[in-house]
Amino acid sequence: MTTPLFELDRYLIRRKVLKIFGQSFHVYDGDRVVGFSKLKAFKLKEDIRVYASESMGTELLHIHARQIIDFHAAYDILDSETGEKVGAARRKGFSSMVRDSWELLDANDQPIAKLQEDSMMMAMVRRFLSNLVPQTFHLDDGGGQPVKFKQRFNPFIFKLDVDIPSSCGIDRRLIFGAAVLIAAIEGRQK
Repeated sequence: MTTPLFELDRYLIRRKVLKIFGQSFHVYDGDRVVGFSKLKAFKLKEDIRVYASESMGTELLHIHARQIIDFHAAYDILDSETGEKVGAARRKGFSSMVRDSWELLDANDQPIAKLQEDSMMMAMVRRFLSNLVPQTFHLDDGGGQPVKFKQRFNPFIFKLDVDIPSSCGIDRRLIFGAAVLIAAIEGRQK
């Protein structure tokens, strides 16, 4: 099923405020909510569901960790309607200690793109001086202009802008899954 969410070139992911158990995110196209994501609370392995709306009537994606504890954590991204594996996002263990770094994998676990924090210097500033400096990630498949994930400065509410160039050949569901993981995993570290 194709949804307008996966056809957008730009959207905003915003963490829901004052959520006691689990995390949830709204996805905006301008002022309009076009998606909703929810992490199940008290799970040993990450289990993230993406829905077409907050009513959670139509599940679009299922993102789950392969193992409970894994320094090189890999998250499978599945199309909920078909059960098809869209791909995966794998965190690069030691590299991510200094500068957050991920690999996007295709359905056969072959690397197709690299997702990395903007610069080594800014990453060091964030880790050692102030976590108030917003993160920016670039997703590069080696083909052209990268996809940009840019956190807005807001010490209270996590907001992530996603900007996908029209020339991008990566499956939009995989890009969205990576954006949700950045909001959930990297956003939690702030």
